[in-house]
Amino acid sequence: MSAKASVAPDKAERMPPRERILAVAADLFYRHGIRAVGVDAIAETAGTNKMTLYRHFASKDELVAEYLRQSAKGEAACWERLNAQHPGDALAQLRAWLKEMFGHVVSRDERGCPLANAAVELPEKDHPARRVIEECKSATRDKVIALCRAAGLKEPELLADELGLMLEGARVTAQSVGIDGLGARLDRMSEALIAAHAPK
Repeated sequence: MSAKASVAPDKAERMPPRERILAVAADLFYRHGIRAVGVDAIAETAGTNKMTLYRHFASKDELVAEYLRQSAKGEAACWERLNAQHPGDALAQLRAWLKEMFGHVVSRDERGCPLANAAVELPEKDHPARRVIEECKSATRDKVIALCRAAGLKEPELLADELGLMLEGARVTAQSVGIDGLGARLDRMSEALIAAHAPK
């Protein structure tokens, strides 16, 4: 999923300190990278100080983990919305999810998946954010497998992996090569993969 857009200054002033710090950190981490943003910059941009930041988050690592938990909640909300839009139609939910993900990939306002970006920046297996990343990515894979299975598609685990790898590769391509024509290619590729797993 994508990160939230920048918080408007007037809205930020009305937020409780913890929410304001988290919103500012999410925006800065997503736009500039986790390693590039320090707690001083977060506190200053949030209109607070480091003491207040550390009162709400024990460390920068814990702040990063919470930022990613919020991103994971956005993913869960997406599935709920798609289920409500296409009740009982697993294939329609799968296609709607792919369309939404492709929209994020080709958006000029976004720079990839916050979880995937964080995974690249945080190779330490004991970092508190790693568990958040792994749990969210695994939950997404499990959901896609379930939809593929419910849609009667063959080898649902393999199809879920193929779609997931295509999507992750597309995110990298968008950042490194550009997005021209990428959305249309993703549509064609995903439909070809789904068709290849359709029951004969």
